[in-house]
Amino acid sequence: MIAPTPFFADRGCHVRILGEAKALIALGNQLVICTYPLGRDIGGVPTERTWPIPWYKKLSPGPSPHKFYIDLLLLWKALRVCYRFRPDVIHAHLHEGMVIGGIISKLFRIPLVADLQGSLTRELLDHRFIPEAQWFLRVMYRLEKTINLLPHRLICSSTHMARLCVDTFGLPTDCVTALMDGVDLEIFAPQRADPALRASLGIAPDAKVIVFVGMLTEYQGIDLLLEAIPSVVQAVPEAKFLIIGYPNQAFYQQKACSLGVEDYTCFPGKIPYHETPRYLSLAYAAVSPKISTTEANLKLLTYMSMGLPTVVFDNPVNREILGDLGAYAQMADVKALSEALTVLLQDQSHAQRLGDLSRQKAMRDYSWLAIGERLMAIYNLSEKAMQSGKS
Repeated sequence: MIAPTPFFADRGCHVRILGEAKALIALGNQLVICTYPLGRDIGGVPTERTWPIPWYKKLSPGPSPHKFYIDLLLLWKALRVCYRFRPDVIHAHLHEGMVIGGIISKLFRIPLVADLQGSLTRELLDHRFIPEAQWFLRVMYRLEKTINLLPHRLICSSTHMARLCVDTFGLPTDCVTALMDGVDLEIFAPQRADPALRASLGIAPDAKVIVFVGMLTEYQGIDLLLEAIPSVVQAVPEAKFLIIGYPNQAFYQQKACSLGVEDYTCFPGKIPYHETPRYLSLAYAAVSPKISTTEANLKLLTYMSMGLPTVVFDNPVNREILGDLGAYAQMADVKALSEALTVLLQDQSHAQRLGDLSRQKAMRDYSWLAIGERLMAIYNLSEKAMQSGKS
């Protein structure tokens, strides 16, 4: 696996990489992950890192000019590991990984499978890394199409993204597969709330906690969530918003103060991945106001697995994951978001029903082992495609 990211760093993209890796190992495969120098090693998952870069400390998602030369170091590392390890398949994550994997695939004649969690151009726009000039976007989409054509099989984390690859980038339908994220059903399972944790966070015993776990960024909809809170707490004064994540914790705490809702919010910051269930167990419901329409939304699976009803914006990615079990608000609409949250807080029986059904759906559809079995089938198809000369 090629992971051009500081794996592992307690965020959604990394959870997918880890889940796939652990499932493949459990199914009897040998695997090694080539990744950036930052991040932490996970026991039982062989990991090879590039040389350290003393001045690069970025663990949060999003583009960075430093990635250009770090990816060159990752290419060198992956070439050396490939020469020694002699894999049957290269599994590349993200577009940078696809470029690196494409070079190695050509040199070693090894099939390349790529794992996409969203559109490269859309991600750069969401992070305001590139201008919105039409001529520039046309260039970017052409570049993205070229990269998307490199692998023998392309995996997308949603049907919406798979359709985008076919309709927008012109990829053959038989080369693109939608493969949803998975969830560790044993780790993320309903459990009794920890009163000591609740007390340490300053959350009253009778508070109705709405939880968010993820990156504290504009494209995750945190601004919209905070703007929705005044209307919610006016209708439901016992509501409390537990907003977990990084990197912009101080900025959003200040925004909560400016909106007059600091007493209704709690920002514990970044938490270790294995601690997430303890925090989620405090919640009455969950929220994911993400405004990106092409990226996956893996946090929904953890919410579902914990048996939490979830408020989201109405878009194809969220619909595919939650089906009719989501509490939907009109896309990027603060008023609609506050109304959806209020309705869920005021109707406990409906919230309980959605949570119970969500847990059942997670158990039925989203185990990592089932994802691993599908990955192995895709690997076999990629080997046949390479043997037949198809790219």
